[in-house]
Amino acid sequence: MSRLGGLKVAYRERVLLSWLGPSRQERLMAFESERKAGKQFPEADSERMVTEEEPIGVTTHRVDAGDETLHDIPWRRDLIKVLNDALATELVCVLRYKRHCFVADGLARPAIAEEFLGYANEELIHADQLARRIVQLGGKPDFSPTSLVERSRAAYDDSLDLKAMVRADLIAEGAVIDGYCRILTLIGDTDLTTRRLVEDILIDEMEHAEELRNLKTE
Repeated sequence: MSRLGGLKVAYRERVLLSWLGPSRQERLMAFESERKAGKQFPEADSERMVTEEEPIGVTTHRVDAGDETLHDIPWRRDLIKVLNDALATELVCVLRYKRHCFVADGLARPAIAEEFLGYANEELIHADQLARRIVQLGGKPDFSPTSLVERSRAAYDDSLDLKAMVRADLIAEGAVIDGYCRILTLIGDTDLTTRRLVEDILIDEMEHAEELRNLKTE
């Protein structure tokens, strides 16, 4: 099975099954348990974890895959804001993993460097997907380098030790996972297309965290 195989399938089932409850309350409780799973990660910067948890206003218009331009949806601005923050987070993660890749390579750990590079490439794909969805929603993706770190839920890291780098990456992935679970709570049933995108990205991030925990740095 491919790298996006067994583990990812299990995570996909875990995420998607949480939306099958008969009520919104059950779904919110399911994602609350996902956030609590962040306790298995090293403690993240609490200031980066703060976000409002009021659901985005529900509309009678169900947004499906065919609805690519949504200028008339009243909660569009709120959704674009949280997606732009997620975009900033992914870009900071790209930079952090890129740096860790080259530092690990300099420490003569090419296997670990390759893992970091793979994560960087996947985070860049996530960034592209988020930017594309922001445009489809009628917004403008914010790539401004001056505010990336401020808007990101995950921190940059300039560690030189492999253990410290992996720890920093685990903290970051914990914050990212928490962030995407919160976004799913905010979206609810208002935008099926964005929800599916965020679910897919969340699954990737959970896989990254699982692999990082099993990474041999000795």
